[in-house]
Amino acid sequence: MDIKIEIYSKPDCSLCDKAKTVIEKIKILRPITISEIDISKNPTLFEKYKEKIPSIFINGKLAFVYKVHETTLRKKLNILCKQKTF
Repeated sequence: MDIKIEIYSKPDCSLCDKAKTVIEKIKILRPITISEIDISKNPTLFEKYKEKIPSIFINGKLAFVYKVHETTLRKKLNILCKQKTF
């Protein structure tokens, strides 16, 4: 089953770029759908996340803020994959 990762970010955000790099690296190993939400295009999202980017959600649950640690991301995805195995 596919895992959905949402990245709340904005242009010219170095932490966002680093987070995306880690996620893209992991994407090669897992069936992941990645969507990026540009908070600068939505005033409500901008107010909510302006000082909390990147915010990374995995299947709708907040998983990371500011930094994505590769090892922790792998562990979270492994748990999700085991839960979805029949």
